[in-house]
Amino acid sequence: MNTLPQLVIMAAGMGSRYGGIKQIDAFGPHGETLMDFSVFDALRAGFGEVIFIIRKEIEQDFRDVVLKRMEGRVPYRLCFQEMEPDIPGLGRVARTKPWGTCHAVISAAPLIDRPFVVINADDFYGRSAFEVMRRFFDSSKSETDHAMAGYRLGDTLSDYGTVSRGVCEATPDNVLISITEHTQIRRGEGCALSLTSEGEEVLPLNRFVSMNFWGFKPSILPVMESLFYDFAKANQSQPKAEFYIPLAVDHVIKNLGHRVHILPCEGPWFGVTYREDRPQVLKAVQKLVQQGVYPEGLFN
Repeated sequence: MNTLPQLVIMAAGMGSRYGGIKQIDAFGPHGETLMDFSVFDALRAGFGEVIFIIRKEIEQDFRDVVLKRMEGRVPYRLCFQEMEPDIPGLGRVARTKPWGTCHAVISAAPLIDRPFVVINADDFYGRSAFEVMRRFFDSSKSETDHAMAGYRLGDTLSDYGTVSRGVCEATPDNVLISITEHTQIRRGEGCALSLTSEGEEVLPLNRFVSMNFWGFKPSILPVMESLFYDFAKANQSQPKAEFYIPLAVDHVIKNLGHRVHILPCEGPWFGVTYREDRPQVLKAVQKLVQQGVYPEGLFN
């Protein structure tokens, strides 16, 4: 059995703020997507397999744009995140968007059989993030020890609108205490501002945030599934309610004694929340290729 870690890429998003299917948008010199660079970085860090989570309706485009380059070069499998999954005791609930990132991971659970990393398809994380996570998996023996790549809030904001971030509270040795999902964070004057039900909350720019780069042991999967079913039943009348990974992480830390280690990542991160982010990300990717960090044609 292959024991090398798996890379799980969440590529089923709707791209509503971006105005298109941003996970298959081209950013590299030969049409590479941002997830192409993540796959390349993961393989050279020693990961053994890639699992792509997509929506069924984009399967053909995904095969034509992404998988065609990887065929015969990358060990991968596909799974599908349904918009309206059959939920035990509830059935199918009418939805206008997927149930969120935690449900995406649950969709891939039948294919996961070893330590795994979960990432967004539309973010660039950099080689060092995959390397530090691989070292964590090599050294961590406990099935209830997990990790996340920690980025500084100030390095992850968009100049074109609000963003969602899991804002972390941690011990001095970077063990996660709690994570709170903030869904509307904007850049302020020397700080970040999060719009909450009680007004705007000031957040320091140097706070660690989750960019959905998680390193999990399989022990978390049944917990995620149980929590998601409870969430779905409680929110069946909310067609836009989403169950985020940080909600499950916060639960296992506070209630089940799991530990989540924050692995600081000082390398470049960039992503495309809005269409206006695209030129800046395109320029950053091209610069890395010109510097030789990535080869021309990743999978040639």
